[in-house]
Amino acid sequence: MHQTTTPPTVTHLPQLHLARNAGTTLDLDWVMAVQANTSAIERRAASLPGRRSVKKDYQAAWLCKAISLMDLTTLSGDDSAGRVRRLCAKARQPVRADILDALGMQGLTTGAVCVYHDMVATAVDALAGSGIPVAAVSTGFPAGLSPFHLRIAEIGESVAAGAQEIDIVISRRHVLTGDWQALYDEMQQMRAACGDAHVKAILATGELGTLRNVARASLVCMMAGADFIKTSTGKEPVNATLPVTLTMIRAIRDYHDRTGVMVGYKPAGGISKAKDALVYLSMIKEELGDRWLQPDLFRFGASSLLGDIERQLEHHVTGGYSAQWRHAIG
Repeated sequence: MHQTTTPPTVTHLPQLHLARNAGTTLDLDWVMAVQANTSAIERRAASLPGRRSVKKDYQAAWLCKAISLMDLTTLSGDDSAGRVRRLCAKARQPVRADILDALGMQGLTTGAVCVYHDMVATAVDALAGSGIPVAAVSTGFPAGLSPFHLRIAEIGESVAAGAQEIDIVISRRHVLTGDWQALYDEMQQMRAACGDAHVKAILATGELGTLRNVARASLVCMMAGADFIKTSTGKEPVNATLPVTLTMIRAIRDYHDRTGVMVGYKPAGGISKAKDALVYLSMIKEELGDRWLQPDLFRFGASSLLGDIERQLEHHVTGGYSAQWRHAIG
């Protein structure tokens, strides 16, 4: 009897074929050598919003690109199956069909849908056949202070329910006390618990004290195998900012220069306007290059951002602005 053999498979990010970050050994000399010139970083970040923005068709194209890079998110205590199904319907059809037809952008979807663990199965069912992955926040989100074995178990439960991406939160105390070995070990175990699901390490940068801490934490999480590094849970007083973004993407660039491995980036929290999204995209293009402007290497953590982008696209097509409620998500 003739038998066929199946070639071994390699796990990739959902949208494109890019090998995952396997991590490296913890190099404390490299970590401790990392510095952050706060005043220079802030000057560079402040220069970006003041530049002349792209206009007309170019702006519409960039805004469509931003939609394709969104983790459309609901993380509220009153989330229900109905709300999540509406969110998933919006992820499948993020902009009204007539506007997409006018733009020639039929088939545009968001990059993922992000929910709490209890809503993973609902989201997986609602997105069946769409190719849109489900991301679950995990490990005692947002504080990350539950017992460690429960945080690891939570990852396993979300993966078993069908989540293809896991957004974990690190223990901030490891960064604040400079215990880089503990952070590395924690991240490694969380990465292992994710299995084939891709892991985004949330640094909660608003609680790390300094940009130097942000840079070092970014590097340690990448050494431990994070597929993405992410700014915030969205629940901190200060979430994604341009100086933090610049610090983190330069750590990504440094890691790529030394290892050849490309790690993704996700700013989350506080990005609610189309013009802000354009600034972030321009920074990524200038600092990391065009390859990072794909869903396997860049995501926006967004809830209200999509509504504003849809209004801007409608204005581009029709010449008029509509009320926000005409572009409701849930």
